[in-house]
Amino acid sequence: MNWYLTKIVYQIICGNGDHTPQFDEQLRLISAGSEMEAFEKARQIGRKEQECFMNEKQHPVRWQFIDACELYKLSELIDGAEIYSRVQEAEDATRYINMVRSKAGYITGDNVLRSLQLI
Repeated sequence: MNWYLTKIVYQIICGNGDHTPQFDEQLRLISAGSEMEAFEKARQIGRKEQECFMNEKQHPVRWQFIDACELYKLSELIDGAEIYSRVQEAEDATRYINMVRSKAGYITGDNVLRSLQLI
């Protein structure tokens, strides 16, 4: 079996969808014997995890699976290995940096888990 990293994309539709389009991009680890098996497994996960629920305003919220759009074979799991990279352009560099630091501060806060075990 091999390990693959895949990106699964959902569209988030609130109410009748009259809002700025939102998409959730999730990176998932997949164990499979081949790339095609990993791709099909990612699609199965995406379809299975679609959901619809009511938000606090009693409006329907739908997570609609779009597709698995990226697939990378991981040759080996190495401490510190880069598995994903994306260049982010921001209108305001200071605001972006502050947002990143704020998220990092939240992770180290007393009210959240201190680590996330992926494997």
